[in-house]
Amino acid sequence: MAIQEQAQHLKTDVLVIGGGPAGTWAAVTAAAKGARVVLADKGYCGSSGATAPSGTGVWYVKPDERLREEAKASRYDMGGRLAEHRWMNRVLDRTYANMNQLAGWGYPFPLDDEGNQHRRSLQGPEYMRLMRKVVRKAGVTILDHSPALELLADEHGVGGAAGVNTQTGIPWTVEAGAVVIATGGCAFLSKALGCNVLTGDGYLMAAEAGANLSGMEFSNAYAICPTFSSVTKTAYYSYASFYYEDGTIVEGAGSKRGRSVIARNLMEGRQVYAVLDQAPEHLKPLLRVGQTNFFLPFDRRGIDPFTDPFPITLRLEGTVRGTGGIRLADELCATDVPGLYAAGDAATRELICGGFTGGGSHNAAWAMSSGSFAGEGAAAYVKKLGAHDGSRNLERKSTQPIVEEGKGSVKPSRAAEWVQAVQDEVKPYDRNLFRTGEVMTQSLNRLNGLWNEQREQAIEHTVDGVKAREAAAMTATARWMYTSALARTESRGMHKRSDFAGMDDNQHYRLITGGLDQLWVRPEQVCKEVVVH
Repeated sequence: MAIQEQAQHLKTDVLVIGGGPAGTWAAVTAAAKGARVVLADKGYCGSSGATAPSGTGVWYVKPDERLREEAKASRYDMGGRLAEHRWMNRVLDRTYANMNQLAGWGYPFPLDDEGNQHRRSLQGPEYMRLMRKVVRKAGVTILDHSPALELLADEHGVGGAAGVNTQTGIPWTVEAGAVVIATGGCAFLSKALGCNVLTGDGYLMAAEAGANLSGMEFSNAYAICPTFSSVTKTAYYSYASFYYEDGTIVEGAGSKRGRSVIARNLMEGRQVYAVLDQAPEHLKPLLRVGQTNFFLPFDRRGIDPFTDPFPITLRLEGTVRGTGGIRLADELCATDVPGLYAAGDAATRELICGGFTGGGSHNAAWAMSSGSFAGEGAAAYVKKLGAHDGSRNLERKSTQPIVEEGKGSVKPSRAAEWVQAVQDEVKPYDRNLFRTGEVMTQSLNRLNGLWNEQREQAIEHTVDGVKAREAAAMTATARWMYTSALARTESRGMHKRSDFAGMDDNQHYRLITGGLDQLWVRPEQVCKEVVVH
C-alpha cells in the first residue's frame, strides 16, 4: 500500500519515536552530530512516560575499578548471568558522562554535607522538563500528542513513520533517513504510574519492519504498591514489614525476595498489609524528599505509612521493569533492519542486567546511555546514505490496514474488549508470575486467536485507531513473551517456571524471537567473556 497524501508531511534526517529519557537523549545526541531531527511523542514530551512523574535512582558509578567491578557484580547472578562485561562498561562510562552533562545543563542535584553534588538519582519532573528544554534548544522539531501507528520502509530499510495527532485528529508522516524507536516497554495498561502510554507499540512496529526481539521471557515484572495507589516504588518496601489483617506477620514476604509469598497469599484471598516500620528515623524526611509522589496517596487518606499498616497488591509492569525488548545488532543500538535503531525500555536490557532488574538504577542508566548511542548511530547512518536518501518508494508496514477516518471497522468498545482479553492472559499471578508450560500454552492459543481477529480489522487514523493499535501491540507483546517463556524450560532471572524450578547451565543463552502470524524462537550465545570474578 503506497503512501497517500497526508495532512502533515515532514522530511528529516533522524526521526525519534518517543519523548522519554531515551528518546530525548537520542534526539539531542543526533542533533549534536549535525543531523536534522524530529521527535514524535505519544504524550507531551517532558511529562509523559514512566520517568516523568517519578524519582529514580541511577546506575552512576565513578570510574574507580573496584567500584565498577562491584557495580557490575551487583545483579549479575540475579540476572541469570546473561549480562556482558563490555556493555556494562560502556553504559557505566556513558551514564557517568551524561549525568555530568546534566549538571552542566543546570540540573539541580542535591548537595551533601560537604557541598558536593549527589548525582545518583534524578527527580523525574525536573529531569524531563530540562530534557525538553535541551531538545528544543538543539533545534529538534517536537510533535507532541503524536503517536506513531506504523513505520515506513522500502527494500533499503526503514525510512520514516506515520501517525496521528490525538488532539487535532490530523494524520502525520515523517520521512527520515533513520528512525530511533524509544517508545518504552509494555505495562499492559495496568495503571502503574506513568505507564499507560507504554503498550508495546515500538515492539510491534519494529517487528513489522523485520526486526527481532530478545529476552521477552523476562517480561513478567510485578511491583508492590498500595491497593489505592498507582505508585510502584518497590525500593521503599525494603523498609517494610508485611502482616495479615489480624497483625500476624507474613513469613518470607519481602520486596527483593518474597514477592511470590505476597502473590500466593493474594491469590488465596488473604489480604496482605505493609508498614514501613523498619525505616530509620533519620531517613524518613529524606525518603519523603526522594519520592514525594509515593506519599501523596497516604497523606490524602490520613495514613502514616511508617506506623499505619496499609493494604498492598502487586501491579504488573511487564517489560518496563522487565528486560526484554528489541534485539540490538551492534554497539550503536542498530536493530536487524537497516535504518532502524532502538533505545531505552524498547530495546532489550539483558546486555547490562540479564534477566532481572528493579526500578530505576540500571533502567535509568540504560535509557540515557542507549538513547545517546542510538542517536549517534542514527546520525552516522544518515551520513552514509548521502545522496542515496533522495527519492525512496516507501510503503506502510502495518500488518493491520490503517485507513482514513470513517472507513475503519474497529469501534472503541471492541478495542477495549481486546485490551481486557490480553490482560486476562498476562495479569493473573497463576499465569504469568508462576509459570507452567500447560497454562502458558493455553494463554498463547487464545492470544493467537485474538491476533488473527485483529489482523483482519481496518483501523482509522484517529484516537480510536490509536487505542485499537495499542491493543494489537499488547497482543503481539504477550505472544512473543509466552513463546519465549515456553522455550526456556528452566527458571532464570525473573522468569520462574513451576514445572522447571532450577536453572539449567545448558540454557545459558539468550532467546531471540520474532515473526507476526507465525512466531519463532532461537537461542543466541552470550558473548564468551569473563564478566565477574
